Amino acid sequence: MTAELFQVALEENIALHRRVKDSGAERVVEAASTIVEALRGGGKLMVFGNGGSAADAQHIAAELVGRFQRERPALAAMALTTDTSVLTSIANDYAFDRVFARQIEALGRSGDVALGISTSGDSPNVVAALEAARALSMRTIALTGRDGGSVGRAAAIHVNVPGQDTARVQEVHRTLLHVICDLVERAFE
Repeated sequence: MTAELFQVALEENIALHRRVKDSGAERVVEAASTIVEALRGGGKLMVFGNGGSAADAQHIAAELVGRFQRERPALAAMALTTDTSVLTSIANDYAFDRVFARQIEALGRSGDVALGISTSGDSPNVVAALEAARALSMRTIALTGRDGGSVGRAAAIHVNVPGQDTARVQEVHRTLLHVICDLVERAFE
């Protein structure tokens, strides 16, 4: 049974990776180019999501501020998922739907990029943050699962992983985020 589960999980992962690969790289390249343009112009990348997507937000910010695979200047990126005092005060005083939007309103500027991650495509707090970013003339990117939902519709650039299984979508998200990191990093060599 466990060997079968192992085989099934890897086959599903491979199949979803192939599906995304066959849909073309255009949106991933566009997302990376948008981030590079913002960073070159003195802007920053602000990344956010819930649960596993929050961890992915922290991961991409760490790869860009530190380094992914090569030496280059530090790049301005921040995860809006890390300050528990800010998150809990906003959730308490406003609503959980505002935890990222309020940070965008405080820290975002025209020329920055907001990258919202949602495996369901229907995270109200991610939608609210993308809308707040758009109101500030920030560039917006969504990385989603399923059909992209309201999160995909809220962003100018929508990178969708059309899977239904959260774990498989998250696995492909991690691959795409690594590709984005690689593309961004190469632009600053």
